[in-house]
Amino acid sequence: MHGLMQYHPLLVSSLLKHAARYHGNTEIVSKRVEGDIHRYTYAEAERRTKRLVRALQRLGVKESDRVATLAWNGYRHFEIYYAASGMGAVVHTVNPRLHESDISYIINHAGSTPVFADITFAPLIEKIAPGLAGQVRDYVFMSDEANMPPLELPGGVRVHCYESLVAESVEDYEWPLLDEGSASGLCYTSGTTGRPKGVVYSHRSTVLHAYAVSTADAFGLRAIDRVMPIVPMFHVNAWGVPYAAPLNGAAIVFPGRHLDGASLASLFNAERVTMALGVPTVWMGLLQHMQRTGERLETKPRILTGGSACPPMLLETFTKEYGLKVCHAWGMTEISPVGTCDAPKPAHLGESPEAEMRRKLKQGRALAGIDLKIVSDAGEELPWDGKAFGDLKVRGSWVASGYFGGQPGSALDEEGWFTTGDVCTIDPEGYMQITDRSKDVVKSGGEWISSIQLENIAVSHPDVAEAAVIAARHPKWDERPLLILLPKPGHTVNPQAVLKVYEGKVSKWWLPDAVVVVAEMPHTATGKLQKSVLRERYRDYLTSGGCS
Repeated sequence: MHGLMQYHPLLVSSLLKHAARYHGNTEIVSKRVEGDIHRYTYAEAERRTKRLVRALQRLGVKESDRVATLAWNGYRHFEIYYAASGMGAVVHTVNPRLHESDISYIINHAGSTPVFADITFAPLIEKIAPGLAGQVRDYVFMSDEANMPPLELPGGVRVHCYESLVAESVEDYEWPLLDEGSASGLCYTSGTTGRPKGVVYSHRSTVLHAYAVSTADAFGLRAIDRVMPIVPMFHVNAWGVPYAAPLNGAAIVFPGRHLDGASLASLFNAERVTMALGVPTVWMGLLQHMQRTGERLETKPRILTGGSACPPMLLETFTKEYGLKVCHAWGMTEISPVGTCDAPKPAHLGESPEAEMRRKLKQGRALAGIDLKIVSDAGEELPWDGKAFGDLKVRGSWVASGYFGGQPGSALDEEGWFTTGDVCTIDPEGYMQITDRSKDVVKSGGEWISSIQLENIAVSHPDVAEAAVIAARHPKWDERPLLILLPKPGHTVNPQAVLKVYEGKVSKWWLPDAVVVVAEMPHTATGKLQKSVLRERYRDYLTSGGCS
């Protein structure tokens, strides 16, 4: 027996349609690459997006075609999200800070035919275009005619101005009814362990994810919120904000390309932001600016941090000194991306400040629609006691089952679980805490040492801006921890002083065997440390007499 309810497919276009109809006057604010502030409403956004669909059709884009973007967070990128997916094509967000060879590979592998790019990426387009000559037929620069970049591209490709394409179109388009299981978005992993792999999101998974992250114990978005997605739209859909904000009618403040502390603080206060999402390195830059200048965030926005473990110092300072509410979250490209958020349960009411801080440093509990488990090397499920740690597996309604070009289910184990590559514990209340990435954990004499824990302790030293721990080869113990430090601007790091910070906090055999002070750290486009680069550079440091 079936229920007697109406059936309406879960479609990405329905989110923008809802926002335009019921929150039509709510703002979308963008700091443009041209340097000015752009403002318009959800109602205007939908009208322009329909014009963009007509422009895509004139470019020859059809259902299931991939539409690539190389763009910062802004209203034009937002329009492409909805135009491509809404017409039945696939928005393919490309990380512009990957290596040029990876960008070329990704666009060719995806079969994207048009590429939309912010004008800041014109030099990048010139470099990669020759390698895409057999695939890409149109480049659209997201600008008006006055700011179109001069560039030379291979013959046979067409260059367009975004604003001219939109202006030459009409907004008579009606959103079609699509199969909710059809592809809506495509995002490639960072490729840290081989070539990048494409994760294909469906309309159904995207809408379900938007509903899940909107709940009170996750993002808690409301129509009165003004949310700033600092995490890039080219990286797992800015954690779903471009979908969740319209669903709730929340205003969006897009920060554009400038994510330094001063630029962010100014935008926070000028636009009265009430919630923001970003990685710890972004928040560290904002905190250092606030400490240096005395500037404060006037609206005391809710802060969501993820992408890597939040340093205790950052959490404590934001909370105690600035009165900000910080929420820890975890996710990955393959799970759309959010899987867990930290929020208290009844068992935590009345907990001590120390207990609260320990809980908030965990990555949180699973959203409804996501299931977690941890397993041993032998594949046996481990207890949720907060002590046993093993490989994290996940399954759910917005978890990938395979990669672009592969078969459904090919990325899952025999029981339908996806292996995340994270090593973690889960406590009796269901709170997950990542102790390491499986490839980053230090295995010393057969025992595991958490690089994350060592890094968090190191950055508590007042002279340290950033820390990384890698597994360096050792003739006796196989691997030993090597601590790599970046000093704060104007500070000098004393390695022995930093090592003293570990006293009483970890077992002596966990102590790093050596300390390396560097002038800069390698990062991904989303602010994560590129441990692979550091491992390649320093893995023989202990066996080569301190030479990298």
